[in-house]
Amino acid sequence: MPQSYGLNILKMSNKIYTLSKLSEILKTERKNLKKIILCHGVFDLLHVGHIKHLEKAKKLGDKLVVTITADKFVNKGPGRPVFNQSLRSEAIAAIEFVDYVVINDSQTAINPIKFLKPNIYCKGKDYKNLKDDLTGEIKNEIKELKKNNGKIFFTEELTFSSSRLINRSTDFYSSTQKKYLDKIRRKVDFKKVKKSIDSFKKLKILTIGETIIDKYNFCEAIGKSGKEPILVLKESNEEQYFGGVLSIARNLSNFSDNVTLLSMLGEKKSYLKEINKFLPKIIKKNFIFKKNSPTIVKKRYVDKVSGSKLFGIYSFNDEMISKKNEQEFNKKLLNLIKKSDLVIVSDYGHGFISKKSAEIICKNSKFLAINAQVNAANIGYHTLRNYKNFDTLIINEKEIRHEMRDKNTKLISLMKKISKEKKIQNLIVTLGGSGSMLYNYKKDKIFYADAYAKNIVDKIGAGDTMLSLIAPCLNSKIDIEVSLLISSLAAAQSVENIGNKNSIKKVNILKNLENILK
Repeated sequence: MPQSYGLNILKMSNKIYTLSKLSEILKTERKNLKKIILCHGVFDLLHVGHIKHLEKAKKLGDKLVVTITADKFVNKGPGRPVFNQSLRSEAIAAIEFVDYVVINDSQTAINPIKFLKPNIYCKGKDYKNLKDDLTGEIKNEIKELKKNNGKIFFTEELTFSSSRLINRSTDFYSSTQKKYLDKIRRKVDFKKVKKSIDSFKKLKILTIGETIIDKYNFCEAIGKSGKEPILVLKESNEEQYFGGVLSIARNLSNFSDNVTLLSMLGEKKSYLKEINKFLPKIIKKNFIFKKNSPTIVKKRYVDKVSGSKLFGIYSFNDEMISKKNEQEFNKKLLNLIKKSDLVIVSDYGHGFISKKSAEIICKNSKFLAINAQVNAANIGYHTLRNYKNFDTLIINEKEIRHEMRDKNTKLISLMKKISKEKKIQNLIVTLGGSGSMLYNYKKDKIFYADAYAKNIVDKIGAGDTMLSLIAPCLNSKIDIEVSLLISSLAAAQSVENIGNKNSIKKVNILKNLENILK
């Protein structure tokens, strides 16, 4: 007879507690000399490896507590977890020998250890080598454990990877994505890629571009005006985010200790205090204050129910900066470029980077990556024409067609043409839900990457996020396809958040990459 692992759905509902409530319950258990065992994980796809691990843990004591990572803290790749926290907690609670279940509303097991004070914290053998822990948090969990004389125990049971099972045995990824990821797996040594990403820490990176304040005004549509044929909205609340080059600099500061920002603010209402609070202190900040101008503010009115953007109101002065401002800018520019290994430009075409400044950037940068965007304010006045002979450009299909004044020619032909004319080594064209394409001029080859976002909330800033990662990847000679995948994962993280609410963290990228390649 095969062993029964005792799945009892009827009992599971009274096993699930909040952390604070369970903390009180376990005080009584300890008074009765009960030995408390804690296991912690995502448990996105419950399998026999999990059950054997939990069964072994139970044998170490009297009461088995399992804490489950809350959805918002799961870091297994875009669209994960597959099963939400309620379903995952119910699945664990259905195992008969599990006594208590908690949904852990934090990134690590430190809080559960602190409040529940387990005698033993049980992990699988995959976590035994602390050097392989990408988060670096297990050592902190052990430190917290020892405060109450707790011990860690590593089970030697049969292990499976939930991510591997999800990636390869379910329809979570399309057949095209699976084929592509199989190809990447064959060529990738994760440890080597990690080492390259770790090397970003020493890169001296200069980020240049306009500062943009993104304001989201959430509204409820209350109907048509009784007097005019217009939609009437009831304003609910406003949220403020910091976009443009600020988001690029913040993203990069999670990878490099040497990020410098050179940006434009308005002399009127500069938002300098708010910006300094938003940006990590590690970033070296340099601002040019544009005379008789506000800092650029892009206010968008958003339907509170659907999340759809209804319309936008922009506040800015689009005239070119004064000659005095330009001289100040170019002086700082040349000085900072000479000290930089990598220069990243996000040019929104709002009068900051003149043709002369663009020439200085192109002529003096060791490695130059550019995002020159078409937006509502610069259609027909696209700034890409100011740049020539550089390493990396990221634009979307509409932008490349604007630049080439061509709406019918095949995209690949246009990519090759503009790369040759402007001497661009790597041209990336983003295609929204269809992913992205990269044309490498030297190899004369097209590379593709799928889009991996599962829960798209806001697409604004995705291009800048992608640029944040692909620029240092290509600069560090990481394989082109791998670079494209890494930056696509970053973009996927970006669009799952509104505005630039969360920056792209190094540990998240590494864990996403590691899990998607299993």
